[in-house]
Amino acid sequence: MSARIATAPGLSLVVPTYNERDRLPDLVRAIFGAYSTGHLDADLVIVDDNSPDGTGQLADELALQYPITVIHRAGKLGLGTAVIEGFRASHAEIVGVIDADLSHPPGLVPRMFDVMKREGADLVIGSRYVPGGGTANWETSRVLMSKFACFLARRLTPVHDATSGFFLIRRALAEGVTISAGGFKICLELLIRSEPNLVVEVPYVFTGRTAGESKMNLKEAVGYLSQLRDLQAYRRSRGLPAPRHRVIS
Repeated sequence: MSARIATAPGLSLVVPTYNERDRLPDLVRAIFGAYSTGHLDADLVIVDDNSPDGTGQLADELALQYPITVIHRAGKLGLGTAVIEGFRASHAEIVGVIDADLSHPPGLVPRMFDVMKREGADLVIGSRYVPGGGTANWETSRVLMSKFACFLARRLTPVHDATSGFFLIRRALAEGVTISAGGFKICLELLIRSEPNLVVEVPYVFTGRTAGESKMNLKEAVGYLSQLRDLQAYRRSRGLPAPRHRVIS
């Protein structure tokens, strides 16, 4: 066993970035503050898609102050593949994803980690659409579109917020997955292709972007419909049962 694996943290969070320079320092401070408060042995993996605003260079500077691994990619290759590449760079037992734009609360991470350990879950999802969850600073049209996307996904999984971008998963399950969708619905992809036994949802309030541009567009929406079709075919071909599912308030 290598020294790196022997001293691996219990948790690694992956942050895919593209033009997030203004927010990255605040996010990193908040994440490591949450780790400290929750007494978590955890690190961070930043996967930057060659951001023209210098996000990657700033991540390198932050890595001199914090236990951060920075992955520089050649271009904008998609959030889904960035997440998987970040998982592969970690040796933690549990890996996860959090947005770079502060829409997800880092303070919830210790609780999500505790729930995963206590419940023996394979996947713990920060959920907007269970009791106690919600959205803030988001246009009504975006909320309706998001809820409709989750409604469509209920044909594949009992999870209420299958399009969440905030979740933890056991690395052993994630590392064997080859995703077919390069877009941002990586949680849905892993919900089906990693074949989890138990999925737990924990409520949180999503805070919409107050600066910068949303990454949602028509191309992503069309890609999502294609993703649903492909995942339905995958599930049928393998005869996969629905995972056990719990909601913890």
